[in-house]
Amino acid sequence: MLEIGVQTKSVVTDDNPEIGFQMLKKAGFTCCDFSLNSYLYNKDIYAENLNGFFSKDLSKLYEYFEPHKKAARNAGIRINQMHMPYPVYVHTASEEVNKYLWENIPMKSMEICKFLECPNIVIHGLKLEQYLGTEEAEWEKTAEFLNKIAPFAAINNITICMENLYEGKPGHLVEGPGCDVRKAVARIDKFNSRYGADVLGFCFDIGHANIVHLDFYDFITTLGPRLKVLHLHDNDGVYDLHQIPFTFTRTRENTSATNWEGFIQALHDIKFEGVLSFETAPVLDSFPTEMKEDVLSFIHKIGKYLAEKI
Repeated sequence: MLEIGVQTKSVVTDDNPEIGFQMLKKAGFTCCDFSLNSYLYNKDIYAENLNGFFSKDLSKLYEYFEPHKKAARNAGIRINQMHMPYPVYVHTASEEVNKYLWENIPMKSMEICKFLECPNIVIHGLKLEQYLGTEEAEWEKTAEFLNKIAPFAAINNITICMENLYEGKPGHLVEGPGCDVRKAVARIDKFNSRYGADVLGFCFDIGHANIVHLDFYDFITTLGPRLKVLHLHDNDGVYDLHQIPFTFTRTRENTSATNWEGFIQALHDIKFEGVLSFETAPVLDSFPTEMKEDVLSFIHKIGKYLAEKI
């Protein structure tokens, strides 16, 4: 049976991480997605409001996250993936901000990933096509960023996972970095061949894929063993809502807005052995606090259903 995980955001707190990890254990989870990106939010990066958290020395960061590491171990929760703060480059930002993002965030994140004994770290490719003119030029800048951290990943058995993203256009959302699966496969294979290790893999975000109408089955089966981690959540096919699976329909007859059947079949066919990891933290903020444990248990039950079907 596949393991089931969920984000630590809105569950695990810095003041007493033991409570949150025990809550995850009680709900049935054995894995988690450590929400490193919540220590510097993307909205603050775009606004050039850097909080200085990642300016701390590594020794201070290790000290800060040691209680989380111990609490996860005590609860029997494996930190199987985490999300690097993003973006690491903003075309419109000041040189000072981009220098901080480019030189500070990536390696500090990798060091924390190693410290927490996490095998996978998810990154966002740079959204620069509209500024650089082509998708290929955008990828070259992303590859430059990846080459900064890939040697560390190779030495420490960490897989950097690129994610399928969307891009905003006036009035709608369109495909962004990582949505061309065949280009992704070629790029992953090239990186891994260069470094002689699985330094690069893929994170399939089903919610993002739903928004831009990707073919789940084709995408996942084309990735095959390059698919390392998942972001599971649901939406209405229009907005990136990060809600509970099976909660949106296209018709009053309850036809799901997300092709869960195609997703299930694809994971079955590639013999996926990773973690069914939910990226549903916003749900926990929309329900009353008193219902948090019940909501987590329900999400875990959905994960168990998916695991059985797969």
